[in-house]
Amino acid sequence: MNDLHSRLVPRHPQRWWAWLVASQLLVAWLWWRLGWRIGLPCMFASHALFWWGAMYPRSQFYSPCLARLPTHERVVWLTIDDGPSNETMAMLDLLDAHDAKATFFVVGDRAAAHPELIREIVRRGHGIGNHSCSHPASHFWALGPRRMRAEITRCQDILRSITGIAPIWFRAVVGMANPFVAAPLRDLGLARVAWTARGYDGVAGNVASVVARIERDLAPGAIVLLHEGAAHGHNIDILREVLQRLDAMGFRAVLPEQLATITPDVAR
Repeated sequence: MNDLHSRLVPRHPQRWWAWLVASQLLVAWLWWRLGWRIGLPCMFASHALFWWGAMYPRSQFYSPCLARLPTHERVVWLTIDDGPSNETMAMLDLLDAHDAKATFFVVGDRAAAHPELIREIVRRGHGIGNHSCSHPASHFWALGPRRMRAEITRCQDILRSITGIAPIWFRAVVGMANPFVAAPLRDLGLARVAWTARGYDGVAGNVASVVARIERDLAPGAIVLLHEGAAHGHNIDILREVLQRLDAMGFRAVLPEQLATITPDVAR
């Protein structure tokens, strides 16, 4: 487990600068030699690469990213975002009933308001992950370096103060990680986690549709993205159905730390 995590912690958070400089020098050369009809499309194409790096949740352009567990066993990693909430205790009871483990990617401000829920998550043997301090969903991708560092660091400090343990996993808000995410992840020893299967339960409340989308992408090592506290109020029902489907399909929900032998398989 330590090997998996350590390989995913960013080592060269500023390497994207080299790509930026090289790409723009190439565009300038093409524009000069071949004219704007070639240079202009090349400029747009070069910019698209950097936008893709921020907007595609599984992109490794700015930092390494784990999208599935490196195993052929019938296990999955359940990850629950956006808590803690008034649904946390019911979700913990459901997980216990199915002998399932999950990592809760929590929001620092919400954790500070309900530290007892964070401690209960840990007491029951589940994981805690960093999901920013204030969860700025509409513009997390556009945060500058100072605000980005503050969001990640403050959440880390809050969770450490509550549990006595610093999280090792980070999930970007809405999955979008811009160029300024990697440096604080490196400094805090955090590894970024994306997902393999999602049902859009953060916004969609139709239980059957959400679970069907998740089930379609279930496979050994899948990382399942779930949420708690959504406005539609059906996250508990969704988790219940997901757990029942996992049982029926012969999957166990485990934490990465429970995997015995690992060889990293990061998102490509």
